[in-house]
Order: sequence, then structure tokens, then C-alpha cells
Amino acid sequence: MDFVQFLDLILHVDKVLGNMISQYGTWVYVILFAIIFCETGLVVAPFLPGDSLLFISGAFCATGAIDLKLLAGSLLVAAVLGDNVNYLIGKKIGDAVFTKDYKWIDKKALNYTHEFFEKHGGKTITLCRFVPLVRTFAPFVAGVTNMKMFYFQMYNLLGAVLWIVGLTVGGYFFGNIPIIRDHLNTIVLMGVGAAIIPLILGGLWKLLRKSFRSGQDGRSNQGEV
Repeated sequence: MDFVQFLDLILHVDKVLGNMISQYGTWVYVILFAIIFCETGLVVAPFLPGDSLLFISGAFCATGAIDLKLLAGSLLVAAVLGDNVNYLIGKKIGDAVFTKDYKWIDKKALNYTHEFFEKHGGKTITLCRFVPLVRTFAPFVAGVTNMKMFYFQMYNLLGAVLWIVGLTVGGYFFGNIPIIRDHLNTIVLMGVGAAIIPLILGGLWKLLRKSFRSGQDGRSNQGEV
């Protein structure tokens, strides 16, 4: 798959997935398993389609092209295993991820997820399943912060069930409604924007606060002189 085909997969999931089903047949389950596993299990792959892929896959199940139970079952395993791999990678690297310059990690997304994790605790593992980009970093941060394995697995399984079953079943019932199908690309882009914009605004807010504090400190120092 070249870059153009990959870009097509992100922006035109319905067309590409349809071609994959007709070209690869039952092997499409393996391909979808790999995509969901990589998106949830590798911090270098947060750009892979998740929500839209699940929803459209469910829509294809409604047409009889693929089986809903087999799809949901295999992708549930992929999501749970992916989070476990990500957790173990984070645990192996530890706190060094916040001090060392790992070029293969998106520091903005990592810091945003860390703040989210500190605010919501273990629930982050479940909640972030529905937040693109952040869901890739949530299990990684859980491993970095040494979250207890029992609680991690509990939230991991709950989040995976809600995410996989919710979106595939949603696609099964609503994915073939004309107004949704015809505006899918817009919905996907809005989803990507909803994930990226908060990260950008958060970064800008931090820069503004830092600049404001620096200005205040500068004025205080001048007053002391």
C-alpha cells in the first residue's frame, strides 16, 4: 500500500474497505485486526483510522459482506492486546519518556494524555477509547506511571467492549443511511479535527500563560531594582 492508498484509507474508508473485501475476502479480518492492533498498541501509529474504520466495517456487515460477530470478536481481541502491548512498552521505558527526546513519540499528544490521566485516573483508559490520537497514548502513559495491572485490565476490557461493539453495531444499524453514508468524509474530518484542535489550543494556552508569567516576573524584577 503506497502513500496515496494509505491517505485514501483515512479519508475514504468506505471505498477502500469495499475494495479490500472484494480483493482479499476473509483475509480482510486479518487486515482490520492488524490496523486496530497497531493503532492501539504502537505509539508511533496514532494516525491510523479507528472510529471511522469500525463504523464503516459495521455498515458492511449490514450488507452481508462480512460477519458482524466475527468482526467484533476479532477486533475486540486486537484492541485488548494492543493496549496491553502499549502498556508494557510504557512500563519498560518508564519516566524517562518525559525527560529524554524520543523522536518517535508525539510529545504534545503524550503530555496532553498525561494531564488527562492525572485528572481522570484509571477511567482514562476507558474514556480515551473514543478520543482519536489520545487513545493510542493512554495505555502507554498507564504503563509509564505504573498503574496496577488489575485495574488497567478492568478499564482496558470495558473500554474495548464499549468502543468496538458500540461503533460496529452503530455502523450496522446506521452506516447505510443515505445522509450518513453520503457525508461520511465530512464526519471523519470533523472527528480528526475534534482530536487535533484541543491539542493545538492546549499548546497555545500553555505558551500564552508562560509568556504572561515571564512578563510578570520581568516587571517584578524591575520593581525590585
